[in-house]
Amino acid sequence: MRTTVAIAQITPLILDAHTGVRAAADAVAEAARAGARIIVFAETWLGGYPAWAFGHAGWSDPTGRKLYGDLLRESVVLRAGADGHSVNDDLSPLRTAARAHDAVVVIGANERSSPHSGTVFNSLITIGTDGRTVNVHRKTTPTLTEKLVHAPGDAAGLGAVDTPHGRLGGLICWEHWNPLARAAAHATEEQIHVAAWPDFPEAHLLASRSYAYEGRTFVLAAAQYLPREAVPAALQEAFQLGAGSGETGPFFDGGSCIIAPDGSWILEPQYGNEGVFVRELDLAVIPDEHYALDVNGHYGRPDIFDLRVRAERRSPVTRIPRELVTAPSVEHGDDRGE
Repeated sequence: MRTTVAIAQITPLILDAHTGVRAAADAVAEAARAGARIIVFAETWLGGYPAWAFGHAGWSDPTGRKLYGDLLRESVVLRAGADGHSVNDDLSPLRTAARAHDAVVVIGANERSSPHSGTVFNSLITIGTDGRTVNVHRKTTPTLTEKLVHAPGDAAGLGAVDTPHGRLGGLICWEHWNPLARAAAHATEEQIHVAAWPDFPEAHLLASRSYAYEGRTFVLAAAQYLPREAVPAALQEAFQLGAGSGETGPFFDGGSCIIAPDGSWILEPQYGNEGVFVRELDLAVIPDEHYALDVNGHYGRPDIFDLRVRAERRSPVTRIPRELVTAPSVEHGDDRGE
């Protein structure tokens, strides 16, 4: 089976996710015209990566408080339809584009858990060819001061899902250095893995290539390209504090790439420019690569290693239906001597 994929390394709209959805839909159309049927965007592409959190982590920092509120207001909300799939929500233009072009879209987003929630997740959202949500993976552990912005996710979306264009999974950023997260993802038998990053220094490159080699899967490593002029003037100082870049040049320099199951390049890292990068993958080569290594099969040792994954959406509150709550009997009292 052959499938054509694309990475949309285009400038995100900082703190403007709702305009960003329409820009993403345009990029999907562009990629589809070039033949792509799986189109991928970087980590937190919708709303932008909150680099400012690294520079405004002080207790009740007024700038941090203001930027968090702005991010919350510009985080997308997924609404579930009667069938459990998200429909007619903040991603509607992107859903329409996926349907129109028979495409699967994977996009990083700041996701607000409900319309009135004060909580944001770092999510990787997969939209199927019918425009419905196929999967939502919420980053399990935010890194360092990301914890001030993003809540820890769960394992409900951790793993691959079937699509008409290949079996597709993904992890976000430093999850690629969590051995148990990698093992859980490998166990779902990905053919194509999305490695979503904000930036792409050498360490992120190495993690992406290692994942491809370890899992014997194609890896689409998607990174952001964020030139300085794309960041509003009021946020320049905050991004400078957090992005760790020099005084000139983009805050994030791209670097998106595509890696084969043997660790070789299909698309070398693309630094310093925007672009929608399209390549064809031959999924039929994957079984050959498993001859020497299948970490979920003949190279595994289930007799001595055991990993259990709680793969459900977690909530801090569980409501018990009223009819299941037993009230004390007024007539007979209780067993305390009445």
